[in-house]
Amino acid sequence: MSDTSDSTHDIDTEQWRTELEKKRAEKNEFFASHPQSPVPPEERDEFEALEYFDPNPEYRVTASAAVHDDPEVVLMDTTTGREMRYLRVATLEFDLERADEELENVSTSLAAYQLESPNQEPYFIPFRDKTTGQQSYEGGRYMELAADRDLETGDELVVDFNLAYTPFCAFSETYDCPLPPKENWLDVTIPAGERFE
Repeated sequence: MSDTSDSTHDIDTEQWRTELEKKRAEKNEFFASHPQSPVPPEERDEFEALEYFDPNPEYRVTASAAVHDDPEVVLMDTTTGREMRYLRVATLEFDLERADEELENVSTSLAAYQLESPNQEPYFIPFRDKTTGQQSYEGGRYMELAADRDLETGDELVVDFNLAYTPFCAFSETYDCPLPPKENWLDVTIPAGERFE
């Protein structure tokens, strides 16, 4: 599992921040000029940069996986009113530990999905949180966890909300994006990753 690594507290925070900022700069360049950018061609000259929350290692958490041996089909509504079929392949359980003493630590979970014919596709984690529709896109945000092997129950892996991104349909109506199912609606604010206002 390529996303499995040491806990948040054991990372080189400066190196992590530098790598994150580099990824963000590369994505801005893609959005501004690449032929496959979701930004419509007529709007690319005016595109400056994506908006982000400040990098925050508090929202890089270690999750424990519970793998579903007989995954259920989940029908996800999409932004165009269609449905897409996914398999709920795992549940990722994690704690959000807050440095701010006024904020309680939170134990929560997110379901991870794959298409029915995954072909080694990454685990797909669409979610909503209390920033949704205010500081982030009203249709939720996505994360993907690339796997170099199949997950097993008890595996630990890093879930970095700083990598949460806005679906392409926020930038153009030509895209059709799945909406996070209710089981992935978090009753907590996640001020990490991409913003969209």
